[in-house]
Amino acid sequence: MTLWQEKSFRRASGGIRNSRNRASKYLHQKGGEFAETTLNETREAKRVNGLGSTHKTKLRKADTANVTDATTQKTQKMKIIWVHENAANRLYVRRNIITKGTLIEVEKDGKKAFARVTNRPGQAGAVSAILAEKPAEKEKKAKPAAKNTKKPAKKAKAE
Repeated sequence: MTLWQEKSFRRASGGIRNSRNRASKYLHQKGGEFAETTLNETREAKRVNGLGSTHKTKLRKADTANVTDATTQKTQKMKIIWVHENAANRLYVRRNIITKGTLIEVEKDGKKAFARVTNRPGQAGAVSAILAEKPAEKEKKAKPAAKNTKKPAKKAKAE
């Protein structure tokens, strides 16, 4: 489904806006579909035609990533094991959706390593990443001890 990124012709009440100074919806106001690149055992890409004779490859399902080691500047094709965290939406981790900035776990020489995705797989047609450090485990903060909220009992006056 195509997404239109402009204000509606109608008001919230249902009336038509008269201040629209255009005849129709222009192509530059049109948005594309979200590719939702997911982790899968096989690779699947979709070719989308653009303006003129251009085209774009949207990656729908991915199984490998092109991972670059920052120290040696060498790139290797590595198998993606799972999605560790996604800053775009925390629910994408459960659905294994890969976006730019996602921390993925990859298999490097038979060992597990972490990599941060540096491109937009739904726009580029491939997953590119750079090796990252293992994320620190989130520690749960201990709750502070409850304060005694009871007021001290008043002393009875001796008569």
